[in-house]
Amino acid sequence: MDHLFRVAFGLTGVAFLAVVFILGFCLIRFRSHPGHRPLYTHGDSRLAISLTVGFAILIFLAIDVNLAIHDHWAWREAWGSPPDPALALKIEIMPEQFAWNIRYAGMDGRFRTGDDVTTINQLYVPVNRPVIVQLSSKDVIHSFFLPNLRVKMDAVPGLVTSLYFQATKTGTYDIACAEHCGFGHYRMRGFLNVLSEEEFGAWLAQEGREGPQDANWGWDWKER
Repeated sequence: MDHLFRVAFGLTGVAFLAVVFILGFCLIRFRSHPGHRPLYTHGDSRLAISLTVGFAILIFLAIDVNLAIHDHWAWREAWGSPPDPALALKIEIMPEQFAWNIRYAGMDGRFRTGDDVTTINQLYVPVNRPVIVQLSSKDVIHSFFLPNLRVKMDAVPGLVTSLYFQATKTGTYDIACAEHCGFGHYRMRGFLNVLSEEEFGAWLAQEGREGPQDANWGWDWKER
């Protein structure tokens, strides 16, 4: 994803500088100054059309086709190989105005049983382990965004969507809502806590021992 941004910025930057250079050259070269009087003309329509079409084709081939190829590679790298559900951690997230409701299956590995673990605005995952998230919304459209992992997916009422990611570095990172969801949108902030496998297992076991944590939301888990 970062490489794609750099390629897009570089190609459009070169095109921008080329246009500005030509414009600046014409302004200076053909300006009115002592010994030279500028000539005002409507120009040659055929030449103007030819140059415009030629430049458009050049930009299309140099930028659009190039970006399309890189887009395909980036999409295949990011979404082309879903993780094995048997090895992945499964999490349900149901945002609402203005919080992230998060549910884990307890030690029995099944959702909506007595040992489920629920959190608000705090997402815990183990490092170097694939994570599958099933996402929906309680009220309006939200957008689950992990900027550090370049992951974003809309949460839509009445629709269950899936996304997957794998964090490769421990630490605490932002969870942002990337969809304007109401007057409190600015404060709808959560945190992704990436722990070692041992720390995550200890956290999940501790939360499960604190007793049932019922929540009035959820759905039947489906592999997607």
